[in-house]
Amino acid sequence: MTGPAAPRRAPLRRGGDALLGVSGALVLVLAALPVERTHVGAAEAAVFRAVNGVDALPFLLVWPFMQLGNFLVVPASALVAALLRRWRLAAGLLLAGAGTYLAAKGVKDVVVRGRPAGLLEDTVLRGAAAQGRGFVSGHAAVVAAVLTVAWPWLGRRARVAGVVLATVVCLARVWTGAHLPLDVVGGAGLGLLVGGVVLLVVGRPSPCRSRAAVLEWSGSQDPTISGSPDDQHRPASRPRHRPPAPGGGS
Repeated sequence: MTGPAAPRRAPLRRGGDALLGVSGALVLVLAALPVERTHVGAAEAAVFRAVNGVDALPFLLVWPFMQLGNFLVVPASALVAALLRRWRLAAGLLLAGAGTYLAAKGVKDVVVRGRPAGLLEDTVLRGAAAQGRGFVSGHAAVVAAVLTVAWPWLGRRARVAGVVLATVVCLARVWTGAHLPLDVVGGAGLGLLVGGVVLLVVGRPSPCRSRAAVLEWSGSQDPTISGSPDDQHRPASRPRHRPPAPGGGS
């Protein structure tokens, strides 16, 4: 006889995911408003030169981290999630990748701006020169969308590492001369927007049942009740049988 089937946990959808999408849209709009086709604002140009002018790092060291925003990261991360049997996460990553790609193309058609080298004379190019329109950064959008969708499945350390790596990707795109600062800010906002929408569609992982409920369903004993770890491996003692007292009453 087989034991009771584990109850299927329904995906959890939270209002905070809608807030993520709204926040991302707000960041995207605020980043797009100052963008002009042939002019870069003084503040944005100063930030760009401060990042782009750093010469202390070798390109070969930065390049691998920058590829974390490459679109190929989407199917690769979805494959890892599928191998770990995180089916909802895998589906969400694929949706986020497709949504980010289509949304970025739409934004580039609306907000037209070239690459830094065509707008600022003192741009330092590292690696191959990026082609096409600059706003928004596809690398920033991809890494932000992937991180947003994967966030509910990540532990604290993985979340911190993800934020650090996403920041490195954005800075690297400016450092190599591929994008201006508002390009990566807008890209991050777009990724946050797409990621929030995807979480609303596929849902988050349901919170774990309480420890007592899990133990009750599985028929296991809570080891924390035992006096020592060895106690859980000891057979339960049988109750001693006491003979009836002589002359016992009714």
